[in-house]
Amino acid sequence: MKDASGRTALLRATITVVANGGLRALTYRAVAAEAGVSHGLIRHHFGTKDQLIAAAMDFAIEESLLGSNMMKQGVTVDEFAAGIESLAEHDGPVQSFQYELLLESRRRPELQRYAERHYSAYRAAIGTQLASLGVHDEGVTEIIWFCLDGIVFQQLVLPRDVRPALRRMRAMIVAASRQ
Repeated sequence: MKDASGRTALLRATITVVANGGLRALTYRAVAAEAGVSHGLIRHHFGTKDQLIAAAMDFAIEESLLGSNMMKQGVTVDEFAAGIESLAEHDGPVQSFQYELLLESRRRPELQRYAERHYSAYRAAIGTQLASLGVHDEGVTEIIWFCLDGIVFQQLVLPRDVRPALRRMRAMIVAASRQ
């Protein structure tokens, strides 16, 4: 197992374990079993469980943003909206992992920094993408972020057709870009 690919495999295994069983299911042994390695390798790469959680959250955010079109240059309004819908469809475990961590941060204040990291990364990506579309209204950025968060969460829990909401979001972005 190479260092970078081994580390990535452990992060993916961590995401899978938490997505399937919640943060309470996160043990070195569970991650090792999912990754097919010895649990000592996790300590070698990450040291503590908190460091593993931090690395997995950073990895999940990056994977999610890169897998969507939030970090791509030159996207259209339609492509931006379609990327929101695709987050839960293509990255279900990654999104579930993040929501598990967000919900657990309500009960465990030491996890609050991960929630803050999650929200600031997504909000910044949305703000940057909206600015590239000609939208410089912070209020619109907030609304789009809240919509994205709600759509992805609902698609994970109770999937349904979100096209009507996406059409309204597209219209709002187009209108805001003309102001």
